[in-house]
Amino acid sequence: MVFNTAMSGYQEIVTDPSYHGQMVCMTCVHIGNVGVNDLDCESAAAQVSGLIVRELARTASSWRSQGSLDSFLKEAGVAGIAGIDTRALTRRLREGGATNGCIINADQAERGLQLAKECPPMAGRKLAEQAAALPAEAGQCGEWIAAENRYAPATEGPTVAVIDCGCKRAIVRELVQRELKPVAVPYGAAAADLASLNPDGILLSNGPGDPQPLSEAIALIEQLLAGDTPILAICLGHQALALAAGGQAVKMKFGHHGSNHPVIEHESGKVMISSQNHGFAIAADGIPDEFEISHSSLFDGTVQGLRHASKPFFSFQGHPEASPGPREMRFAFDRFAASVKDHAQTRRR
Repeated sequence: MVFNTAMSGYQEIVTDPSYHGQMVCMTCVHIGNVGVNDLDCESAAAQVSGLIVRELARTASSWRSQGSLDSFLKEAGVAGIAGIDTRALTRRLREGGATNGCIINADQAERGLQLAKECPPMAGRKLAEQAAALPAEAGQCGEWIAAENRYAPATEGPTVAVIDCGCKRAIVRELVQRELKPVAVPYGAAAADLASLNPDGILLSNGPGDPQPLSEAIALIEQLLAGDTPILAICLGHQALALAAGGQAVKMKFGHHGSNHPVIEHESGKVMISSQNHGFAIAADGIPDEFEISHSSLFDGTVQGLRHASKPFFSFQGHPEASPGPREMRFAFDRFAASVKDHAQTRRR
């Protein structure tokens, strides 16, 4: 169980592949007010293992609503529970850290306790290959067309290979909006698979769980770091990039989950509010010499971004695409797009 402090965007949270295998306690009191719709899904299905709320809205009040949150979860086979003192639960998770849990009928409490004890911890689990969200068979994934339940292939712009560890649709949208052509690459792809695409840029996506068991992705990134193709790494991708470069990952007590997290950009001194969703972090000690810490959390000082000293490699621990949350970090995509287009022009001269 983890808690999320976002005031809105519950549908994006429920469908975010980064939450695969986790139950989420929402600290906002009223959840479900605006219902659900096809446009706000960040993947093809609900990803959370359970949703815990204080008050579930009885009526969905929005012109965009296509159904209730309750019916959405039931259709997805995800357990939800309301009427919980989420403030007390959040305090417990803050003090004791993220913990195992179980949503079960009250008359089966002992069975629920046993199931919670038997659930394996997040550390050491390779969840990314289970949370892959992009249709690799579609090739160019392009813009998501919700009404038609498909991606419209992007036909213009430099190619970006999106290594899918549980990629959110919002990330794909950000690439397309900057006239880049995203191509889905499934988790576990080899360097030869990537070379056949001859991409102008590489994006290492977000995803759930512990980065340390992702041996296939880390081995691939080690090879990518020897080249000069621009890289943008987000969330789990940021952690995998750091591990491939020789850094270390640590399990956080209760992680960062919300849309009100302040980070500072060291080069400019600018403070930005960001969307966050991770239970592991990269240790500040042991960052390789060729990388520098570009961003840090103002909550606890943890590493929030890395930048290579001489190559166009960037990473951010939070979610610059937001969905939900503030959009102050979207300039990360602008920097990446500029590097990809420069690299594409240089290669074609």
